[in-house]
Parts: sequence; structure tokens; C-alpha cells
Amino acid sequence: MVGGAGHVGLPLAVMFASHGLDTLVVDIDANAVSLIDTGVSPFVEPGMDSVLKHVRESNRLRATTHASNIGEVEYIVIVVGTPVNEYLSPDPGLVTQTVEQLVPFMKDGQHLVLRSTVYPGVTRMVEKAIEASGKDVSVSFCPERIAQGRAMTELCELPQLIASRSPRGASAARRLFEVLGNTIIEVTPEEAELAKLFTNTWRYIKFAAANQLFMIANDWGVDFERVRHAITTDYPRAADMPGAGFAAGPCLFKDAMQVAAFSNNTFSLGHAAMAVNEGLPAYVVDRMQRRFELSQMKVGILGMAFKADSDDVRSSLAYKLRKLLALRSARVTCADDNVNSDASLVSEAQLLAEVDLVVIGAPHPRYTSLTFAQPVIDIWNIHGQGVLL
Repeated sequence: MVGGAGHVGLPLAVMFASHGLDTLVVDIDANAVSLIDTGVSPFVEPGMDSVLKHVRESNRLRATTHASNIGEVEYIVIVVGTPVNEYLSPDPGLVTQTVEQLVPFMKDGQHLVLRSTVYPGVTRMVEKAIEASGKDVSVSFCPERIAQGRAMTELCELPQLIASRSPRGASAARRLFEVLGNTIIEVTPEEAELAKLFTNTWRYIKFAAANQLFMIANDWGVDFERVRHAITTDYPRAADMPGAGFAAGPCLFKDAMQVAAFSNNTFSLGHAAMAVNEGLPAYVVDRMQRRFELSQMKVGILGMAFKADSDDVRSSLAYKLRKLLALRSARVTCADDNVNSDASLVSEAQLLAEVDLVVIGAPHPRYTSLTFAQPVIDIWNIHGQGVLL
């Protein structure tokens, strides 16, 4: 059973089912459950639709809103992570509350897998909660490592970390994920918790470094993309330098702040990365105002998802950009034909027909073929014309 029909849980459930495991998806969202039961994904994930349709037709995968059904399964995979609250402090309560809600339906001999990112020590808290319940259920933390948009390949290609405090739990977790053909790396729960957090934090810091270098070059009138091309071309020690862009989404910022909290707020590098990445929309608007009479212009933001080829707007900095532009421009119009969850968005065709200036908020590949009649602010360099603002 996979608890959660979101961007992490559903691809995993579909992949388990496609490898011969009878899989039950449990989610409180009745609309998502209804879509899944008709073989339709409630969100965009390239390559998943046809597989989902097949496993539904073969009855390998079912979906329900009833948690009581978990008593019929061998494995329970919980896809609930640790969010940060308004004070940027981790809130592990959602994980423990979910476990407490499920415990009455658990049976001896089952294995519980924590899948989403958790704050260090949460696995131990879950173990204690299971132990206090009197249920003989083993626990492991096996963090997801996929990127949205690549789930259907990476779930079977990337090494899988498994972590359990008991030989029985480690063995159960290994049996489950070996079905997918993964290389298995066995670590302790605390090592796995930090490995997941450090991975996302490392990416967040790399993006911040690139964004700050972009600002430095731009302030001196130099195109950062030309500099980056010179640095990275046939030079392996700098090949991983990313381009500039809005570093957003539901994981990177959150996990960097979890590491900061875990280090008693001594993680100055993480806080600096947050200041750079979260400050990029304000920097872009400031540079726009130097070039244009924004107060007299209708500005369009093209692309509101947090990344390319996605319909996910969670923590998207395009929305922060919209708020800032609303204070500076005559009007802001936003569009993203991938996104169905925001009724305030117009069609991309309508946006291009109405605005005086376009900002690329998300680098969807289809935008590379567009011809713009108005100036374009494109820090993603989707047209290969550079990123100088």
C-alpha cells in the first residue's frame, strides 16, 4: 500500500504495480482517487499515463480513500514529509499524526516505510510510536530520490537508500525495492535522514551560487550565460555549474531550512542561499524597472509552475514575482497552460496578445518556439540570446 497519491507516491505505486506487485493507493483527496481509478493521473508526470492505464486495466493497482484497507497489505509506504512552519522551523507532527491514525488498522508482521523527507530523528519517533502501540510492525526510512518529470525512469535507475534499525526491517525494505531492480545502499536511519536533506540542500546552494554570480556579472554589464559557457565548455571541473533561474518547489528551500534548524541555526551558508534564491525575483523586477516604465506597462508572466514541464505550482517563485510586479506595473497577467489548479491564470495566447512586456517564469520547452512581439525578460536563456538584464 502506498499512502499518498501525489508527485512522490503515485509514480512509486504505479511502478510497483508495473513490476507485478498488487498495489493499493490511499489518499484523502476523493477527486484524485476517482481519476486514478479511471486510469488518469491527477497531475503531469511524463511517461506515467500509459503505465497507469495498463496497471488499472490489469487490476494491479487500486485507489481508495479508506485507510482501513491497509490491514490487507504486507507493506505500508507513507508519503508524508516534514514541512516547515511560518517560523521556518520543522513541524514533524504531520508524520507522527499520520502514523497514529494508521496504527489502529495495522497488523502484526507488516512493514512500514517512510518515503518522504523527514527531519532528523523522526524515524526514531515513528519507531517509538509503533512500539508504544504494541503492534509488531517493523519500520524503515527509504527516501525518495527522484526529480519531478523523471520519476518513471529514475525510480528504477537510481540507487535506493534503505535504513532500518532491525535486521528484519532492513531485509523487508530490501525485498521491496529490489523488485524495481535498484542498487541498494544500506545505511542507518540517521544517515539516511541526513543524506536526503543534504542532497536537496546541496542543490539549493549550487543554484544560489549560480544566481549570485549571475547578479554580479549582470551588475557589471556582462552576460552571465556567456561567462558560464566559457567556464563549462570542455572543462570537467566546472561542468556542473547551473544557469541562473528561480530555485523553487516544495523541497529545496524547505530542506535547507530543516538543516538550518537541525544545526541550531548556525548554518549560515543555508541562510545565505535562501537570501539569494528568494531574493532573485526582487532583483529581476528592480532591473526591469531600470529599463522600462513599468508603471505604464502591462506585464505578463509566462509560466507559473516551479519548473519546466510541470504543472506543480507549490512554492513557485513566479508567484512572488507576480506580487512584486503588481506593485510596480500597470497590470500583471499570468499564464501557464500546464496548470489547471489556478483559476486566475489566462491562456498563453491571451497573455501574448494583451501585454507589453513578457517575463519567463518557468522555462517550459514549448516557449523556445514562440515568437514574441514584445520585449522578453528571460533569465533562463530559453532562446539562447543570453541573460543580460
